[in-house]
Amino acid sequence: MLADKQVYRLKGLSCTNCAANFEKNLRQIESIQEAEVNFSAAKLTIFGDATIEQLEQAGAFDHIKVYAHNQGTPRIPVYKKRENLLTLSSLLLIIVGYSFYFQLGENHVATVGAFLLSIIVGGYDLIRAGIKNIAKLQFDMKTLMTIAIIGAAIIGEWAEAAVIVFLFALSEALEGYSMDKARNSIKSLMEIAPNDATIKRGKQLVQISVEDVRIGDTMIVKPGEKIPMDGIVREGRSFVNQAAITGESAPVEKKVKSTVYAGTVNEEGALVVEVTKLSEDSTIAKIIHLVEEAQTKKAPTQAFVDRFAKYYTPAIMLIALMVMVIPPLLGGEWQTWMYNGLAVLVVGCPCALVISTPVAIVTAIGNAARNGVLIKGGIHLEQLATINTIAFDKTGTITVGKPVVVEVNAIHGTKEELIQLAGSLERYSEHPIARAILKKAHDVSLLEATQFQSYTGKGIVAFIDGVCYKVGNAKLFEGYDLPIVSGGTVVYVGSDEQILGYIKVADQPRKGIKQHVQKLYQLGIVKTVMLTGDVENVAKQIGEESGITEVKAELFPEEKLSHIKRVKERYRVAMVGDGINDAPALAEAHVGIAMGGAGTDVALETADIALMGDDVSKLADTISLSKRTLRIIKENIILALSLKVVALLLVIPGWLTLWLAIFADMGATLLVVANALRLMRKTAEIDSHSRDHHEIT
Repeated sequence: MLADKQVYRLKGLSCTNCAANFEKNLRQIESIQEAEVNFSAAKLTIFGDATIEQLEQAGAFDHIKVYAHNQGTPRIPVYKKRENLLTLSSLLLIIVGYSFYFQLGENHVATVGAFLLSIIVGGYDLIRAGIKNIAKLQFDMKTLMTIAIIGAAIIGEWAEAAVIVFLFALSEALEGYSMDKARNSIKSLMEIAPNDATIKRGKQLVQISVEDVRIGDTMIVKPGEKIPMDGIVREGRSFVNQAAITGESAPVEKKVKSTVYAGTVNEEGALVVEVTKLSEDSTIAKIIHLVEEAQTKKAPTQAFVDRFAKYYTPAIMLIALMVMVIPPLLGGEWQTWMYNGLAVLVVGCPCALVISTPVAIVTAIGNAARNGVLIKGGIHLEQLATINTIAFDKTGTITVGKPVVVEVNAIHGTKEELIQLAGSLERYSEHPIARAILKKAHDVSLLEATQFQSYTGKGIVAFIDGVCYKVGNAKLFEGYDLPIVSGGTVVYVGSDEQILGYIKVADQPRKGIKQHVQKLYQLGIVKTVMLTGDVENVAKQIGEESGITEVKAELFPEEKLSHIKRVKERYRVAMVGDGINDAPALAEAHVGIAMGGAGTDVALETADIALMGDDVSKLADTISLSKRTLRIIKENIILALSLKVVALLLVIPGWLTLWLAIFADMGATLLVVANALRLMRKTAEIDSHSRDHHEIT
């Protein structure tokens, strides 16, 4: 049985290899049963008991600092960071060394001393880690660089050894900066919810930490304040900006019985809210946790790169050894080919290759989270890019999910009188159809009805001014001569003597749904299917209005599941549903996408991707983002390897210098980082069908 779990934040974690070594060191601490380091989120999880001093000692080789999870990590200005100060000092010493070089000569003690001091200042941590790796026969980028630096010093290339140290340190600093930029998307989420809440205790208002607030407490939120906890509005009315949760730009109206979320902003009236979740269980806390967990799950491309790098590093060392040994055996100069072999080690450093995938995945997932889309792992992000068919549930996905009155037809009397009668009988009902009729009758003065009788599955009978009236379906009016009405749900209104008219109620397609579906086709989606339990004529009408290519109606949940299985035989399919009754189909599809508004908790737990704002327009944006991410990852891998190959080919004519090697390595790292950070743009532009269609498999 595992001991208690403890979670910490990390500062100074410089690379994936360092994260792996840190994790290994932690597991050697007797009081720790298990340890997991999340490099992407800069988070440490341990099972056991250890002091922060012990944890930092395990990470001392990389100058890792450990902080309590709820404390967060301090943001140190760039110019105050230890590694940046050492890098700058190394550069200044190189400048001093070159001034001696031109005045006193290459081998003068002052020249060598300045370059040696530059190597020690800028490369102490690197060389110390590299030597430890060599002793343990662990081969990573620090091992390669250490061998190259020591080799350069042995053959008297002090200037080049110093420049290698400086450029590698600069590359590491820029790589760390890029990962910090990507991680900031999560840090910004963590800082959304306030730390204190105003709670009503008797007749007094007290301000307490959110950690001390309990479920059922009454919370007061004034205009302009952030809402500290999830809850239900008990008094008041306001508009709340909940972009942090759903990505919606427009404020949402909140009234009695509305749900509010921690971290959202109350823009107008004061609200009295009953707390329904503890701070650690709030929606924003769950989103942060799931995004962090998503970043630990390696995408297929990243897993491939990790496996490749495992064999790549020893291969580079073997090639470097062959370059150093074989040409001299055939008559070449030992010093020249020793130099070339060191250049091969430097250019073969896998920095750019290792960073190419995680920085893109982290950036894309953080971008999506800020815009109200929760992607629960790099694998789902990559799979979404290959989807060519999308299956939709109808109610609450293609449609709004709330019936509205679409037609009022009065056979006797006026339409206003018909709505007045229907509203007067339905005023005490909580049925969705009754609410739709009452909404239509909101400008009408309702009449006093008495002697109510409700007939389950049929309708309502009541008296108004001594006359018996009925509102309901055809079963309630059995024996009457009813008009034939197609489409939607028909509510008949009549008396004991005759039918007075009917009201047609129907669920409506979401605003702009046809345009959103058209965007999916532009992205290379070749087939859309609507799966619904609704009657066929209603389903087909909704499908036609929405631009859906195929409609399957009158389906039970198990039949939806069977249909997804059949579609999977020929297509790469995503299922979009409300996350509750569509759960089996969501799980079966290659990618399950839940509409958050149908129940945020369910959406978070059920699907691979959740559209938190209940906004179908986010679907096209997310698919576009996934395609761009996959394309950028492929570009990064090709770019990193191509630059290595070109640089290695320069060994043949003897044109590869140590300087050129480190510039090629650093240049590749900077290029892949800059390329990946393009994914930080707020919204993904929809690429043309012709550009991305080749990626559909």
